[in-house]
Amino acid sequence: MKKGKNQHVVKHPDGWAVKGAGNSKATKVTKTQKESIEAAQDIARNQQSDTKVHGRNGKIRAGNSYGNDPHPPKDNK
Repeated sequence: MKKGKNQHVVKHPDGWAVKGAGNSKATKVTKTQKESIEAAQDIARNQQSDTKVHGRNGKIRAGNSYGNDPHPPKDNK
């Protein structure tokens, strides 16, 4: 399966938006960042891609991978 576009959660004039990487238009606009993060996670899981959560200043502050990570974390338990 081909990996989809990374999903970015960014500030929007009407609240927060989910945008696919490279897209000029928002996929979804929500009132809260939490709602946009949840929507981005659903899309990323479906497309086996990543989420990138931007803060109010525009810098990436968090993210998650929902695809086949070539360097998964090692469990040291």
